[in-house]
Amino acid sequence: MTERLFIKLLIVVLVLFSGCSKDITPPLRLGTNVWPGYEPLYLARDKNFLNHQRVHLVEYSNSSQVISSFRNGLIDAAALTLDEILLLLESGEKITIILVMDISDGADAIIGNQNLKNLADIKGRRVGVEGNALGAYMVTRALETVGLDRKAIKIVQMGVDEHEKAFKDKQVDAVVTFEPVSSKLMAAGGKLLFDSRQIPGEVVDVMVVRNDYLQRYPETINHLTNAWNEALNYFKQHPRDAARILGKRMKLDVDQTLIAYEGLALPGQAANQRMLAGKPEPLLLGTAKKLAVLMSEQGLLSKVVDVSSLFNNTLRVEK
Repeated sequence: MTERLFIKLLIVVLVLFSGCSKDITPPLRLGTNVWPGYEPLYLARDKNFLNHQRVHLVEYSNSSQVISSFRNGLIDAAALTLDEILLLLESGEKITIILVMDISDGADAIIGNQNLKNLADIKGRRVGVEGNALGAYMVTRALETVGLDRKAIKIVQMGVDEHEKAFKDKQVDAVVTFEPVSSKLMAAGGKLLFDSRQIPGEVVDVMVVRNDYLQRYPETINHLTNAWNEALNYFKQHPRDAARILGKRMKLDVDQTLIAYEGLALPGQAANQRMLAGKPEPLLLGTAKKLAVLMSEQGLLSKVVDVSSLFNNTLRVEK
C-alpha cells in the first residue's frame, strides 16, 4: 500500500468515526440515596428492565450529597423529596419533574427513646436531624402540632447514615429519620413520636432531570420511566422475590422489606399522569405551591418560588 493511499484511507476512517460519534447518547447519570421509594430503580436494573449503559445509577449516602452533586454538574438527574427540589429551583436549576416516585404515609418519622412519653416531651432534648430541607420541614411541622418551635429543641445535624448509631449510643434523645432506619430503631426499643401520616400528601419523592438533557435525549428518559413502571409491576406480581432484591441496599430481609413499604404509596403510570399532567392542572402542582408558601413562611426558602416550571409540558416526555 502506498503512503498516499494509506493517508486517504485514514482520512475516510476518521471522518466516519467523527460522524458516528456525534450520534452517541451519553448515559443519564441519576443520583439516589438509600430509601425504599428509590429502590425500584435497582430492582429495574437487577431484572434488566433498565439498561445500565443508558442509565448510570449513582449511589450516595444521603440526599445532601445528591443535591451537592447535582449543583456541581456531576449528575444529570436526581431522586429527591419535593421540598429539596424547591431548593434546587430556588438556586436557579432548570429542571423538570419526570416521575412521582412515592408518597410517604408513615415512612418518615420522629423516633424517640423510652424516656419520651409523647412528642411534647421532646422539649429541651437533643434531636438528630439530617442537614437538609426535609429534616427541617419534618421537625417544624411536628413541633407545630404541640405548640413548640425549633428553638425548643437542641438540633444535632447528622446524616441519615449516622442516625442508628447515634440513637443507640444515646448521643441524641430522638431522630428525624425514615425507612429503613426507622424500623430498625423501633425494633431496638425506640418510640414513635410523629410520622408522615399526620401530614398526608406533604412528603413526596420525585425524580427531576435537567431540561437540556431532557430536550436532547428524550428516548433515554422514556426508557427510564418505562423501566420504572416495569419494576413496579414486577413488585406487585412477585412481591417476595422483588423484596429480596429491594432489601439488598437497605440491608433488610424479605419480611422487613415488605414492612418498610407499608408506609409508602408508589404511584403507577396512570397516577403519574394525573399528578404531573392532569387537567385543568397537575395534582402535584397544587401541593408544590402550598409547600413553597409553607417553606417560605418557615424560612426554609428565601422567597416563594414559582413552581410551575417544574411541570413544563413542552419538555416532559409522555409516558
